[in-house]
Amino acid sequence: MIHASVFGKTSDGRDVLAFKIKDGLNEATILNYGGIIQSLKIADQEGRPVDVVLGYDDMASYEKNDGYLGALIGRVGNRIDKGHLVVDGIEYPLYCNDRGNHLHGGQYGFDKKIWNYVYEGHDGNILALSITSPDGEENYPGNLRVQVRYSFVGGELRIEYAAMSDKKTPINMTNHAYFNLNGEGSGNVLDTFLTIDANRITPTDEKLIPHGEFRDVAGTPFDFRKAHRIGERIGDDEDPDLRIQGGYDVNYVLNKAAGLYGKVAEAESERTGIVMEVFTDMPALQLYTGNGLSQKGKTAFYNRNYGFCMETQFIPNSVNVPVYAALGDCMFEKNKIYHSVTAYKFSLK
Repeated sequence: MIHASVFGKTSDGRDVLAFKIKDGLNEATILNYGGIIQSLKIADQEGRPVDVVLGYDDMASYEKNDGYLGALIGRVGNRIDKGHLVVDGIEYPLYCNDRGNHLHGGQYGFDKKIWNYVYEGHDGNILALSITSPDGEENYPGNLRVQVRYSFVGGELRIEYAAMSDKKTPINMTNHAYFNLNGEGSGNVLDTFLTIDANRITPTDEKLIPHGEFRDVAGTPFDFRKAHRIGERIGDDEDPDLRIQGGYDVNYVLNKAAGLYGKVAEAESERTGIVMEVFTDMPALQLYTGNGLSQKGKTAFYNRNYGFCMETQFIPNSVNVPVYAALGDCMFEKNKIYHSVTAYKFSLK
């Protein structure tokens, strides 16, 4: 069963709940504020719990700090060029909150909402969070009903997204967990081994907006088709895309077919022996190596590269780039169900 308790109060006095989901020796803690993965404890080779996600122990830190640590992202994750959205000939200028562009749902995204909750499953061990995003919120069209379900079984934290709108609208939800398989607060993640099953990335302009180009990863610092340490090539200032990103902040076009669920990435810590496999049915994945981290976390001050994100998604800015939308379209017609699944599966080497 899921155990619920009060995590804290928002600045305007609303209660925020923490839901603990046990999986043997492992335990996930999810908040109904932003659907945040606040803690994810994985038993190491000696059975000791290792918290592998960055986060905070109090509500004030979640409200005041940037970075979206552990949060659900929506309606549209990642960036939209200049907030430019046109649906059936009607322009919907979106709030621009990142270098003149729209990022992660805008000023008041899903990461800042208190979600409703119910328990599901035959044993009540699935946490289902839900909200309704009203027509015009952040200037998106349509009343959007959203449900996100969390389960944790057999070492696999599974996140299942579903949504439907009463108007045509874009939907591209993800989770912004920062992982450190060495343990939250243990230092940077540069010694972590990483594999990503992708032959191409989508290069960007200086404001991290992709405009329709693709780049083969072969012979570049972005080639993780075989395992490399995250820090092995992260400082390659000769690479123009890596120089723009200031570390990895890049979208990978996954090799698997869009809509097909399967394994797309793997990370491994030599120190703890913890291995994390990433499964999804989405066509793309954003690798972000915490280049902007600079805040006090649960047990330490989080500096640059103290965590890495693997955000499954449709290709960023695909609302404005047909060649990207052809690989997975985030525009959903009225009453068409959006559904996607991503799972992070943990094991020991």
